[in-house]
Amino acid sequence: MGTAGTAGMMGTAGTDMRGRIRLGALLGMGCLVLAACAPAGAASTALPERVPAGSAVPVGSAAHSGSAGFAGFAADSDLTGSASGRTAPSPPPTASPKPSGSPEGSASPKPSASIGKSEGTLQLLTFYGHVEYGGALSRANWVAPFERESGCRVVKLDRVGTTEEMAAKLADDAYDVVSPSPELAALLVSEGRVSPVDTGLVPAYKKIPKRLRELPGLRRDGKVYGIPYLWGVNQVVHEGDQPQGPAALYGPAAAAIRDNPLAIADAALALRRSRPELKIDDPFQLTSAQLDAAVELLAERDGPGRLYWRDSLDLIRAMSARSVSVAQATPYHLDLFRRAGRPVKVLDEGPRTGWADSWMLTARPASPNCAYRWLNWMSSPQAQRAAAAWTGLAPANPEACGGRAGRICDLYRVRGGAGLRDVLFATRPMRDCGDGDGECTDYADWVERWKKLVG
Repeated sequence: MGTAGTAGMMGTAGTDMRGRIRLGALLGMGCLVLAACAPAGAASTALPERVPAGSAVPVGSAAHSGSAGFAGFAADSDLTGSASGRTAPSPPPTASPKPSGSPEGSASPKPSASIGKSEGTLQLLTFYGHVEYGGALSRANWVAPFERESGCRVVKLDRVGTTEEMAAKLADDAYDVVSPSPELAALLVSEGRVSPVDTGLVPAYKKIPKRLRELPGLRRDGKVYGIPYLWGVNQVVHEGDQPQGPAALYGPAAAAIRDNPLAIADAALALRRSRPELKIDDPFQLTSAQLDAAVELLAERDGPGRLYWRDSLDLIRAMSARSVSVAQATPYHLDLFRRAGRPVKVLDEGPRTGWADSWMLTARPASPNCAYRWLNWMSSPQAQRAAAAWTGLAPANPEACGGRAGRICDLYRVRGGAGLRDVLFATRPMRDCGDGDGECTDYADWVERWKKLVG
């Protein structure tokens, strides 16, 4: 679940809603006794932010992305070899589509017959773990096959850990494609800093479930601005006696909660059931009174027993040491504990919050044809299969549910779309309540209240 953005987002305390999972160091070593293994995987060396494509880091490098690596990750054969088997192969050169940042770019793009000739280079901005080029693990490389077949060389791959860092990068540097968090995505759309996408040039788009394709943060005025990539959900997990009710995370037990302003939405969701008089509908769009109530619920039991976690290793250590007995976590965390033999259960009561990451075209991409080729590749089963297996997040394209991603798809109930039905996906809190017809608090309000709570 997300990281946080520009303008009103800049006050966020460097949090990352998704908690970019760093569990590969643990599981890759075969460590299943979590209390002993967590410290061993704690240290990581960040990859250089700017890297030439493909073979920039020698095979066998000790560099680690700081994100996740799924247990026993092995790249699919079509990633280590030819990428010709992907859903959306690069078409032969034809007339180039007009970059959406041109004067005509404000209108809905007209469907194009095919992607134009490669410009030769591509500049990307994403989160750690979302794009791997072989630096952390030689087999984890979904840049090289893209380059081989597209004719586009990734000359800049900038990766960040939080949305604040991404916002700063977007302010200072030029990119063709960006993969923002939901709260940043909505801001980029509203400010005209990303372009509408001609989905006719992205064949795999129609394979993505309608629920993800129609997320409000990815659409505006009938135009599509984002291609869904990976998604996740928040669960309340616990050990010991069954906690009581949806507000268990905020009860007397020592708890671990994500350190992110959008975690306020989870408290609001709990209140939606326990205090119907508040009339909370969307937990990400709250009036002043509703925001007050959600923060009050969070603050009621705040104290030394409360852990606000940013890194998955912090959560793992806390649960392993039994310093917390209830926690906000993901299905992947739950699976990790169960595989380690820990009696961790999930409190499965009603809907839950989640997030979906996407790929977007910047307003004026220097290489629009290479950018579309990238959207094609990153929505393909091959690329999403590798990304899901690496990050522990669910692929947007269900056809990616094979090989090493099969277990992840089972955890998130991707096949058939069952896992999407009870998820309330994150979006940016807006003053107009997101629909232009309301009086709500905006993201800056959430950031301010969260900083006062967490310190």
